[in-house]
Amino acid sequence: MIRVHHGSYLDVQAEGFVRPIRTDLTPVSTISRDLGAGAGESVDEQLTRSGPIPLGGAVMTPAGELPFDFLIHVVVMSEDEPQSSSTVQRALRNGLRRASDWAMDSLALPPLGIGVGTTEPEVAARALAELLFNHLDDGAPPLDLTVVVSSAFEAEMFERLIVEMAADRS
Repeated sequence: MIRVHHGSYLDVQAEGFVRPIRTDLTPVSTISRDLGAGAGESVDEQLTRSGPIPLGGAVMTPAGELPFDFLIHVVVMSEDEPQSSSTVQRALRNGLRRASDWAMDSLALPPLGIGVGTTEPEVAARALAELLFNHLDDGAPPLDLTVVVSSAFEAEMFERLIVEMAADRS
């Protein structure tokens, strides 16, 4: 199941949360920064011990002080390479693999790739939703996915795309 949550990520009930970062482990968005700050220093220290993560990579840590069990840090850009649709998709695939490896039941994520700038928001949202549906089609956990959006525009767009894509798959 894919659902959309419009509001605070703190109100989402999920076992894990996807956090987009750069190869040097710095946050790439407001939600990424907030997740890092909310998790606490111990999570930051554990992530730092992992060292630089390659573009498209994903690393899992405990979620610290956040209301989730795990954070999955996905690398969507580097200092030299801007975020692109392909890096976002590769990072999310790897993040979903980490969640599946740990047999997570539920996973939440922000709308990765929407702010890329070189892609129309609907094109990026469609690519993200397609990737999530493909994951569900594989039948591997997690099977409960929540896209956490911060605006009415994003909520409407994702809800419409999910309904449309679900109908096409029936």
